[in-house]
Amino acid sequence: MMELYRMTALELGTVLRKGELSPADALAAARERIAACQKNNNAFITVLDPSPTSLGAGPLAGVPMALKDNICTKGVKTSCASKILGDFAPPYDATVAERLVAAGAVCLGKLNMDEFAMGSTSETSFYGPTRNPWALDRVPGGSSGGAAAAVAAGEVWYAIGSDTGGSIRQPAAYCGVTGMKPTYGTVSRYGLIAYASSLDQMGPIARSAADCAAVLDIIQGMDPRDGTSLEGSYGGFLSSLTGDVRGLKIGIPADCFGDGLDSEVRRAVLAVAEVLKSRGAAVEEFSLPIMEYVVPTYYIIASAEASSNLSRFDGVKYGWRAEGYKDLADLYARTRTEGFGAEVKRRIMLGTFVLSAGYYDAYYKKALQVKAVIKKAYDEAFQKYDMLLAPVSPTTAPKLGESLSDPLKMYLSDIYTVPLNLAGLPGISVPCGFDSKGLPIGAQLIGPALGDGVILNAAHAFQFETDFHRQIPETKGGVSA
Repeated sequence: MMELYRMTALELGTVLRKGELSPADALAAARERIAACQKNNNAFITVLDPSPTSLGAGPLAGVPMALKDNICTKGVKTSCASKILGDFAPPYDATVAERLVAAGAVCLGKLNMDEFAMGSTSETSFYGPTRNPWALDRVPGGSSGGAAAAVAAGEVWYAIGSDTGGSIRQPAAYCGVTGMKPTYGTVSRYGLIAYASSLDQMGPIARSAADCAAVLDIIQGMDPRDGTSLEGSYGGFLSSLTGDVRGLKIGIPADCFGDGLDSEVRRAVLAVAEVLKSRGAAVEEFSLPIMEYVVPTYYIIASAEASSNLSRFDGVKYGWRAEGYKDLADLYARTRTEGFGAEVKRRIMLGTFVLSAGYYDAYYKKALQVKAVIKKAYDEAFQKYDMLLAPVSPTTAPKLGESLSDPLKMYLSDIYTVPLNLAGLPGISVPCGFDSKGLPIGAQLIGPALGDGVILNAAHAFQFETDFHRQIPETKGGVSA
């Protein structure tokens, strides 16, 4: 039998249901792998020691997984990778955590991330940076870098991340795994510690599109505890995977393939179109000129919402509290000064600025107007195309330290991912090759609202023809030497 960490989550689930392995065997294999990898890639903030569960009927019952550390877990430290939350242990579970447990999931811990999900490299964590399993001097992407690194290294078979502007898709691309941002509102945000509430969405990171479909079948669905949760019937993704893309119309936005895109990334992403064409899809290039506005629009809106959401962290109710304060105002100031990292402070200050009197109309209100224009442009594209194909990031994973020295460059690296959050659309990142340094490249398939099944099926079709998602780092002690 193949080494367990080389299996997809669905393959392991099948082996467990057949009784060829016990849940205890799977758990032992995961613990061994984490012990070998953690000291090198720092993917986990908290490692748990769960007991094996009795198998349920679901396809992923008994399969070990993990959660990003901004997803609330009852009685388990949930830090958002920030000093300010300290050893905060929520008194309740997030809806996604509840649903996973009910489906027989075995949670092995909480995963490292950029502090409060603010970053694209997973270097802003109070608990130290996560490293890319393909090259330990490279970032794994962010903010769900711990999730992508853990899946890539085989420490868990799937993970749940959050995506505010690409934070599932971009690390999935950098680490050579598959990551899905669902349509906004299809997965409950109850229990997700908010960064930007109108943009945040949780989703799976796994080896394959089929794994992502199986996870989404568990975690999606209406939740009365989330006011933005969508009513209606959606889901059944795994059973709908046929790999048949005949007649599918795929649009390629030329504005996503211009200056600034690495030539090796361009070549690998366009090769995805050729594979899908060979299976019967039609491909056409078109213009999407709103791309030049997406990054400033995103950062104005996201920072404004962060300024509001993070005001609750004040050292009074929970989390870390500064010492030596004179009065309440001084407590607030000292706690936030000492508790938040540099990138979080930068975005809070930017958000507070664009919401302030005299600047609200000039920046925040205008950004909301442009957001509506961006959504309209995508809606018009989907009147002609069933899905779109674009890069995930302009380059492969940069070296540790490069992005932190130039925050603006880091922000611009989100250009291909943030439009989907602004428009509430689903997107999936699929491994599609490697550059000359041996670093993974990801392609992004984009669907219309509630078109999650369309892009999952197209990703499944691509992975039926290729084995990039099957590649793992040549390892020494669990991660690349």
